[in-house]
Amino acid sequence: MQTVGTISAYIESLLGITVSGDRHIYCSNTNLAHMKSSHPADFARYGGQLQNILANPDYVGLNPKDGSVEYVKEFVSNGEYVKVAVRVSGGGKYYARSLYVLNSRRVVSFINRGTLKKT
Repeated sequence: MQTVGTISAYIESLLGITVSGDRHIYCSNTNLAHMKSSHPADFARYGGQLQNILANPDYVGLNPKDGSVEYVKEFVSNGEYVKVAVRVSGGGKYYARSLYVLNSRRVVSFINRGTLKKT
């Protein structure tokens, strides 16, 4: 298991969430295996950007279904938005769980509705 990021006080404030205890974002071998198997082409292109996306997101949001923190980075040269979903475990630790390319029209809609907030 490795540390791949940190939930900053700024992101916490922007999303209106409370992070108690450990602010680190972890990624285990099982998390990586899930990313690779669920979205192999996206992971092949952007897996090496995982830490960059978490450290320098263009947008963040809170998933209403599962409470995950969504970090979204726009890769202008490719015209793509890449999301890393970070979920809290039962033990209170945050894990990077998913990494995949989003539909650009949906991203614009989320931004316009305020679901994704500009960082």
